[in-house]
Amino acid sequence: MSTPDPDDLLAEQLLRFTRRVHRIQKRHLEQCGLGITPAQSRLLRTLAHFGSPPRMADLAERLEVVPRAVTTLVDGLEASGRVRRAPDPTNRRVIRIEITDEGHTALRELHGARRAAAREILAPLTDGQREMLGTLLDTLMDGGDAPAMSGRNRRC
Repeated sequence: MSTPDPDDLLAEQLLRFTRRVHRIQKRHLEQCGLGITPAQSRLLRTLAHFGSPPRMADLAERLEVVPRAVTTLVDGLEASGRVRRAPDPTNRRVIRIEITDEGHTALRELHGARRAAAREILAPLTDGQREMLGTLLDTLMDGGDAPAMSGRNRRC
């Protein structure tokens, strides 16, 4: 019997934790009663961080999805009055996506739902463990700048 690979076990834990986070966030989103999907919530948050209204292609790039996915999300948010398509003032062929007042109101409520989900997820941790988790997550997020793994550890 071979010993389990610690990296494989850790990868499985990370995947299970990610699924748990998504389930909890989805439940909190549903409880706030806005009728917004997690993907629409992410698009609204991303849209709010642009300095000026972006093009759909800008949103797709920032969200790291195909433009068609953004079109579907914008269609849903536009139907609910949370975003609007607006012509670019300097190039009438370009359409910009603007967040509406209803969208800003929804963002405030979504922020509360996200905070409630985070409190639930982090509840078992002490303050020190939360600080350590934050440090570890920062390290992992910055990991894209680390040199490539050696051939020995690389897997397909």
